[in-house]
Amino acid sequence: MRRALRTLKKILPRGLFGRSLLIIVLPFVLLQGLMTFVFYQAHWDTVSRRLSLGVAGDLATIIQVLQADIEPGVKSRLLTSARHNTSIDFVFEEGAILPNVPSLTTNRIVDRMLTRALGERLVYPFQVDTRSLQDLVRIKIQLADGVLTTTVPRKRIASSTTTVFVVWMVGASIILIGIGAVFLRNQMKPIRRLGRAAEAFGKGRPIPPIKPEGATEVRQAAAAFLDMQQRIQRQMQQRTEMLSGVSHDLRTPLTRMKLELAMMPASDVRENLESDIQQMERMIEEYLAFVRGEGGEAARRVGLDDIVKEVVEESRRQGARVQCTTTGDLVLEVRPSAMKRCLTNLVENAARFGSMIEVSARRLERTIELTVDDNGPGIPKDERENVFKPFVRLDHSRNPATGGAGLGLSIARDIVHAHGGEIALLESPRGGLRVKLTIPV
Repeated sequence: MRRALRTLKKILPRGLFGRSLLIIVLPFVLLQGLMTFVFYQAHWDTVSRRLSLGVAGDLATIIQVLQADIEPGVKSRLLTSARHNTSIDFVFEEGAILPNVPSLTTNRIVDRMLTRALGERLVYPFQVDTRSLQDLVRIKIQLADGVLTTTVPRKRIASSTTTVFVVWMVGASIILIGIGAVFLRNQMKPIRRLGRAAEAFGKGRPIPPIKPEGATEVRQAAAAFLDMQQRIQRQMQQRTEMLSGVSHDLRTPLTRMKLELAMMPASDVRENLESDIQQMERMIEEYLAFVRGEGGEAARRVGLDDIVKEVVEESRRQGARVQCTTTGDLVLEVRPSAMKRCLTNLVENAARFGSMIEVSARRLERTIELTVDDNGPGIPKDERENVFKPFVRLDHSRNPATGGAGLGLSIARDIVHAHGGEIALLESPRGGLRVKLTIPV
């Protein structure tokens, strides 16, 4: 049962348009099938039986005229009138004997009804041939003094309403399903536009103006999205303005302290204070970058390979041993400064705990995959999720003397998620840590 359900889920359409169309088409097809069944079992059976009984009654009347003891002239006029009024052509072979062969009929309802009606109306042996002639049915009847061969037009035993019914049913079904498909497609357009807008907004890309349209529920969803977008943009703008003031207020006393230290005579105390101030500046920059999240930068199409090579060159100038490999077309729409900061954090983190780093980027079908490998101590599996939390440092696996504020991976994950991607920590083939980024194109 479960296997059948899984197979059914694979067959069923996944899109809203396909499923909505299926909801319309499936009951419609079932209704048409039920109507066809009722028509064949009730209407067509009844009409075919009555037509067959009418033909059998006409043949019985012709036989009675042939066997009646009346004058030859009167009999001839009656047979001529019967041939004209019934559209049945007949020939009487006096002294002939009906051959002992089965009737040439099919298994259709019309043939079965005709055979049954002849059996009810006639008391003589007969044979029915519905195959030899295209538009005629030949019926041979064994009488006492010969064989009566009759040819009946097929239209007398088959109703044309069957063809008309099928044509109208199929034609009307196609027209109605087509109208429903066009209507559904028009209803899906606002939903698709809303989905594309939400995806672009989540990736920090510019969004064209959205006009709420379509059904009432779709309009409500679009209006709610526009309100949410305005609130988020307003909050981001307020946070950016606040952080600009905080950055200025924090840097001003640090600058005064640096000037005062520059006027002091050289000593160990001065060197220690300068080191502390530099560390404070780095920490403040990391804090501000984490809170700001590069949210004010506009997205544009750039080559990720250029950003990767720029980050690698900067790391090499700082003394890191970094290998770089890029494959395929790596052009995509990102916020360049944010993505550069993300890669810089990952490479610097790898260089801090490993002596050899390898950066690679390749194009897949709909994504770009970027990995940063090192040969450092790595991170235990049960701690890999914790390192993404702000201000978390794993002292048992990372050297605290060379560690930062514990925001590098948090900033990197926020930037990757803002571009609609995913970041994962894995085992590296070099024995250390592998950071894998997957970014949709």
